[in-house]
Amino acid sequence: MWMENVMGKLMQTIDSSPEAAREQLDRQVREIIAWHFSPESGSTFWLDWARRAGWDPREAIRGFDDLIARFPHFQDEWLRDLQPEVWVPAAFRGKPFNVFETGGTTGMPKQRIGWDDYKVDYEEFSGKIADEHFPRGGAWLMVGPTGPRRLRLAIEHLANFRGSSCYFIDLDPRWVKKVLADKKFEVARAYMDHVVDQATTILKHRKVTGLFTTPKLLEALAEEVELYDAGVRGVFCGGTTMAPQYVRYIVEEVLEGRIGFYPTYGNTLMGLAASVPLTPEDNFSITYYAPQPRAVLRVVQPHATDKLVDYDAWGRVELTTLTKEFFMPRFLERDEAIRRRPRAPYAWDGVAEVRPFGAMEKQIVEGVY
Repeated sequence: MWMENVMGKLMQTIDSSPEAAREQLDRQVREIIAWHFSPESGSTFWLDWARRAGWDPREAIRGFDDLIARFPHFQDEWLRDLQPEVWVPAAFRGKPFNVFETGGTTGMPKQRIGWDDYKVDYEEFSGKIADEHFPRGGAWLMVGPTGPRRLRLAIEHLANFRGSSCYFIDLDPRWVKKVLADKKFEVARAYMDHVVDQATTILKHRKVTGLFTTPKLLEALAEEVELYDAGVRGVFCGGTTMAPQYVRYIVEEVLEGRIGFYPTYGNTLMGLAASVPLTPEDNFSITYYAPQPRAVLRVVQPHATDKLVDYDAWGRVELTTLTKEFFMPRFLERDEAIRRRPRAPYAWDGVAEVRPFGAMEKQIVEGVY
């Protein structure tokens, strides 16, 4: 029943036809292109890029279709190899920035700088979770990556935005992936037990109503604590791979159908794609929708990335980020997903059953995710 209630509330807050959504996206594209490619406001990287390319995006790009046709794929090496200052918009110069990292299991991690994007992203997401599951003023617990990751500040801001405080248990996924890759499974298990033990202590001694964690850690926590009896009413879950049979296990067995479950697909480069509440017709297949017009997700053919796959077919995830702080066109994520049709309250395509790209052809080390 809680899923239907959330769907009703969402439909009240978002009302957009596909045509209106596309017009809004095209306006966002024009605004962001004008911002990043104007000397008065743009970044050194994009102004230099346009000079080398020999064309002015402000004149050529009138909407999202033009962007897809004219821009090549964004290269993640740019975020690894270049000094962060090249991404600072001229209008933001002199204003200290946050540095957020992603990846980094081996070698230099990708770095994205920012100021307020994470706050905007998570304040928007706040309207998509129900007060009955995340009561305003109730304490939160985050069990997940902190350190250099945007997630730490974002979760705390979301809690604060809803009048809540947040406890934190740190997690280093780089270390977990490293020891798993080295087949040191007992070390990984000991580290996971260490994290779960810390979280269990908080849940037993503090009143926590909202929980953020990864699917595997959620499962481990539920083995140690009766989450509902401990006061948890909502779980905001991050992590990419959640097959339908695993989602059903989480909803029915781990959360016993009594705790609100909010899976999300997000990262440092995109922000946060929310899932639509599950219906019986979904058969526990989760679909996520990007926070358009600030970010756009497409599911493209792996070997012909200018073309979308058909609906309900698998393809590679392509991300475009469109904010004044960060412009990233056509970045090929290391994920694959099923392309889904627009679904109320969202008037654009969704991505379902997200998993690491090539997951069916090779073994993927996901650690605690």
